[in-house]
Amino acid sequence: MAEIFKVTNFIDGKYVEPVGGSWLDNFDPTTGRVYSHVADSDEKDVQLAYEAAARAFPIWSKTPREQRAKILYKIADPIEARIDEFAAAESRDNGKPVALAKNMDINRVVANFRFFAGAILHHEDMSTQMDGVAVNYTVSQPVGVAGLISPWNLPLYLLSWKIAPAIACGNTCVCKPSEMTSVTAWMLGQVLNDAGLPAGVVNLVNGLGPKCGNAIVSHPSIPLISFTGGTATAKHIIIASAPYYKKMSLELGGKNPNIIFDDANLDTCVDVTVRSSFLNQGEICLCGSRLLVQEGIYPEFLKRFVAKTKALVVGDPKDPKTNMGALISKEHLAKVTSYVEMAKRDGGKIETGGGRPAGLPAEFEGGYFLEPTIITGLDHSSCVVTEEIFGPVVTITTFKTEEEAIELANSVKYGLSCTIWTENSGRVHRVGLGVHAGTVWVNTWLMRDLRVPFGGVKQSGIGREGGKHSIEFYTEQKTICVRYDGK
Repeated sequence: MAEIFKVTNFIDGKYVEPVGGSWLDNFDPTTGRVYSHVADSDEKDVQLAYEAAARAFPIWSKTPREQRAKILYKIADPIEARIDEFAAAESRDNGKPVALAKNMDINRVVANFRFFAGAILHHEDMSTQMDGVAVNYTVSQPVGVAGLISPWNLPLYLLSWKIAPAIACGNTCVCKPSEMTSVTAWMLGQVLNDAGLPAGVVNLVNGLGPKCGNAIVSHPSIPLISFTGGTATAKHIIIASAPYYKKMSLELGGKNPNIIFDDANLDTCVDVTVRSSFLNQGEICLCGSRLLVQEGIYPEFLKRFVAKTKALVVGDPKDPKTNMGALISKEHLAKVTSYVEMAKRDGGKIETGGGRPAGLPAEFEGGYFLEPTIITGLDHSSCVVTEEIFGPVVTITTFKTEEEAIELANSVKYGLSCTIWTENSGRVHRVGLGVHAGTVWVNTWLMRDLRVPFGGVKQSGIGREGGKHSIEFYTEQKTICVRYDGK
């Protein structure tokens, strides 16, 4: 058995143990066994990280953007060169297939740093003339020390989505990755040093939300918070940060509808819908977990969708043939399976899945595996249909008309994304405009352009990030008016 290692904090360019000397067990989701210990940090560690970031800010904020961009490119290059190493670590920490971690997660990490390295070079401020009397011009100035909190489902993918624009704009930061998936963030520290990033610009503090995360969001001198995670946690963040009027971006949960009309190309639709339902074990906020299918094609869609789902391979994340790995934790597995049991009590039919996969190797006996699960026959008001499950569980319900489809799509408290399947161009625009969601995909899913705004409506979040929207979030716009007519 490999020796258990420690995931320390990274503060002021150095790896340091938590001040209190406490550690958290970190479990391998595929085996259920502890394989590392993660720093159990508190407000003392956060204060040290803040002080390092505050010391670094005056110099980094005045570093020319060309130099900042060069460093971001230097961060991306070694991650790409070590992509297999980072992917293996992400897979072990999270439970997802190694191939997915490589092709989606770590590739996106590289893209995040490179994108914002280029974006900051091409950012333009504005100037206006006032009829020969005065000129106005704007400047985008870094906010200060940013508090960045990322989730466990796409660990370094989403942490880098915050770090890259924050430091590209001249901010420094205190980051808290999820305590369940801290390893790749820990690995990032050495990459930052090797790239020449000045000490204190990025600080990584590991630990639990109530202790470590709360210390960040309630810190009176951290003026900006970017958080990706659950809606209940976001409510606490809003309350804890309220006395300090912090600038906030909250990217939260979703219960995303896939609206499948009777003119959909079923061959493509079924393939992509299986992916959008079960990729990353269904642990993506953008997964389409509510399938709304027009009555005329429901029988054929269900037959094909169930067959494709049954063909998915659940098992060893290291096997290239594996489609789904393990869920993140024992507690999360229990939560997801409780919704399957609730569906049965509510009169739902389990078309496939709902249990532990058969035939798993003995080494995975204690792992947190669940079959991809399809449920039909539930009322639209069932909690299984309306609440975020965040696992490999989808419900299928039917609709008759376009108007009913929009009504059902909008009937939950979330509004992160929606996928529409139709060949009718008029319907594309009517339904796309009618659904309450931050992103609408048509005849595709998870096609991401880093230039466009990303975020949700209703209880799926506040604010937008991506492209110029990230730069606007991580800077303050200042207008300077100069009168020159001599009067």
